[in-house]
Amino acid sequence: MSLDDALRWDGELTVTRHDRETGAFFVIRLDSTRLGPAAGGTRAAQYASFGDAVTDAGKLAGAMTLKMAVSNLPMGGGKSVIALPAPRKDLAPETWNRILTIHAENIDKLKGNYWTGPDVNTNSADMDTLNETTPYVFGRSPERGGAGSSADNTALGVFEAMKATVHYRGLGSLAGRTVLVQGLGAVGSGIATLAAAAGARILVADTDSERLAWALQLGYTIIGLDEVLRTPCDVFAPCAMGGVLDSSAAANLPASAVVGAANNILADDQAGVILRERDILYAPDFVTNAGGAFHLVGHEVLGWSTDTVEERTRGIGDTIAEVYGISESAETTTDAAARILARQRIDSASLVSTLAK
Repeated sequence: MSLDDALRWDGELTVTRHDRETGAFFVIRLDSTRLGPAAGGTRAAQYASFGDAVTDAGKLAGAMTLKMAVSNLPMGGGKSVIALPAPRKDLAPETWNRILTIHAENIDKLKGNYWTGPDVNTNSADMDTLNETTPYVFGRSPERGGAGSSADNTALGVFEAMKATVHYRGLGSLAGRTVLVQGLGAVGSGIATLAAAAGARILVADTDSERLAWALQLGYTIIGLDEVLRTPCDVFAPCAMGGVLDSSAAANLPASAVVGAANNILADDQAGVILRERDILYAPDFVTNAGGAFHLVGHEVLGWSTDTVEERTRGIGDTIAEVYGISESAETTTDAAARILARQRIDSASLVSTLAK
């Protein structure tokens, strides 16, 4: 995608920077601050072009706005993308440290209008490094006063959405059902573990040989990456990068439901329409993966106890059921229904704020 196309975006702010020494590009996009400071993780990855990185940041920031709103959290949506010159694992420690320091400087210049946390290829140790320069950081290690990784709580939220979806779809419980997990990172592996404990048969796909070895030890069935979208299952759980389901994939997916942790699972709006027409129940990702936001914002901003964070996370199942109800009554896709619910909550919160002034 060209940079001109990437910049045709109706969010609030885009900040970019290039570091000649490391070759890294930095993008921060604030989609909305209507409910509070924008919040969203820092994703570090390689991109085909700078325009693609800017576009990705915009899509992810928009999803964060919806996630915060539908979850009734007092923050807006934003996202950071660091376009790397090489795979994260191949960067020298001093190079990675310089990249993080520059990113922290960028965040600090926004003076609290944007907060970040871990995302793809970043973790709590990286947040500790950012925090040496800026206070606007979630997900620091517990030793540094943070809440630590949100992966377990994110997995729990997706699992609750999965249970609610299977029930709503008329499949009963997860016991005896086939769940295909694409991506065995910290969240995907957690979802597989929870679903297996609930009695599901687990199929998995990943590029990492160590993760696949772990899966084999647990008795999971390995699926080739090129077979993921052609393998029959009850629940397809995309837990890697987004854009997994375009119109073509949606038209041929042999599943009864789609419930995953990846951001922006649908590559286009028509994919959601096709899934609805085929009676495949899609759980919008910005609802299902909100457990991470509950963990970070709940613990580090709102002062919630661990029990409260868990209670709110388990409530994701109720929220997804509410989305399905709106979808049926409005005769629209579940993705559109979730956006309706999010906008209702944004407007309601904005009205309350206006009346309080």
